[in-house]
Amino acid sequence: MDLEELRLAVYRSFAETGRAPTVVELAGGSDVDEVRTGLAELAGARHLVLDGDRIVMAHPFSAVPLGFAVMGRRTLWWGGCAWDSFALPHLLPDEGEVLVSTRCPACARPHAWNVGTDQPPAGEQVAHFLVPAERMWDDVLHTCGHQRLFCAEDCVDAWCRAAGVDRGYVMDLATLWRFASGWYSGRLDRGYVRREPAAAKEYLRGVGLSGPFWGL
Repeated sequence: MDLEELRLAVYRSFAETGRAPTVVELAGGSDVDEVRTGLAELAGARHLVLDGDRIVMAHPFSAVPLGFAVMGRRTLWWGGCAWDSFALPHLLPDEGEVLVSTRCPACARPHAWNVGTDQPPAGEQVAHFLVPAERMWDDVLHTCGHQRLFCAEDCVDAWCRAAGVDRGYVMDLATLWRFASGWYSGRLDRGYVRREPAAAKEYLRGVGLSGPFWGL
């Protein structure tokens, strides 16, 4: 099994249809067990998130709802989180602007933005990241489910009090847009290689993130 072909097949299915392919679809009449082994290797390298045989995530794509919907010209995707939702138009430039929608976790107020690649969307809302960078892959679904967009910092604080958790990292929409803009570059291309830690830290600093939350 060519792992790069398998990775690309998963990502292209998400990009083109908005859904994850099944193991049987990926096998295409070939050895299903070989596909399962390949998917497990890709998950071990943090290219995918699996639940048994099911592909749950291939960042920034998600097969499960985690608080965001992203509507393109012909395709509807689940946004894996605030970060991933804002990243989709950058990974799929032929879409132009996409419509990202969600609700404030604190007060349930609906929010929607036209998100494109030229400039960040306008708005006073803020993104709250609960889980620090060094622990994000401990339980990636929990992590992604708690990277949400709120009306304002008051709503972040109210939600944290109600949930009994410490406040994480808060950023405005412009910072979120810059953060998401180049993080997933190349994931739909052959030969994609995840950033080394030093390069990842350089990227984070370059988009305006700082402090121990991000390991900086």
